[in-house]
Amino acid sequence: MKKYKPELIIWDYDGVLADSEKLWIKIWQDLINEKFGLNWDFETADKFLGGLAVKTKIKNLKDIGINIDDDFLLELKKRETYDIEHNLEATEGVEEILINTKIPYCLATGGFLAKTEAKLKAMNFKKYFPDNHIFTAEQVEHGKPEPDLFLFAAKMMNAAPENCIVIEDSLPGLKAAMAAGMTPVAYIGSEMNNNQNYRSKVEQLGITNIFSSMNELEEYLKNIDK
Repeated sequence: MKKYKPELIIWDYDGVLADSEKLWIKIWQDLINEKFGLNWDFETADKFLGGLAVKTKIKNLKDIGINIDDDFLLELKKRETYDIEHNLEATEGVEEILINTKIPYCLATGGFLAKTEAKLKAMNFKKYFPDNHIFTAEQVEHGKPEPDLFLFAAKMMNAAPENCIVIEDSLPGLKAAMAAGMTPVAYIGSEMNNNQNYRSKVEQLGITNIFSSMNELEEYLKNIDK
C-alpha cells in the first residue's frame, strides 16, 4: 500500500467493534428454521445472510422462496434486543484504538439505525460515534457488497474515497470497500473468522492488510498515521 496520511477510518460494527455477527446470524437461522420448517445449520445461514444489510438479507431469502413478513421481523427485533442487553461485548482492544487514534473515524453498518444506536449504548460507545458519524444501509439504495454505503459515509465526512480506510470483517463488506476505491482492512479476529480457511478467502480478494487482533490493527494504524 502506498504511504499516505488517511483522512478517515470507516468502521464496520458487527464482527469488528463487537464479536456480534454470530449472534445475529444465529437468530436468523433459528427463526427461519422455526417459521419455515427448515433445518439450516449455521454455515448455510451465514452463506445467505452473513455480512449483509437487512434489506439484502430479505432479498436473498426471497430469491430462494423464503418470504419474510412483519411477524418475523417483530420476533427478530425481540430476540436481537435480548442479545444486545445481555450478550453484547466490545472486541478486546478496540476501545483503546478509538480513544488514541488521531485519524477521524465514523461508523458504516448494514444494521438498522435504531439497532445500531442500541448496540452502541449497550457498550457505552455512543460517546465515540455521535449521530453525524453513524451511517446505515437505510440511507442508501444498495447495501454491501455494493459500495453505496461507504461512498455515502465518505461524502458526509468530507473525505476522498481514495484516502479512506475501511475496517471490515465480512467478504461483502471488504468487496464494498474495494468497489468504493478505498483501502480495505480485514479484521478476522472474531470467533467465526479467526481461521486459515477464512483468511484464505480474504487473501483471494487481493487484500494484504489482514489482522487477527486489535493490537495488530492498532500498530498498523499508528504506522500509516506518521
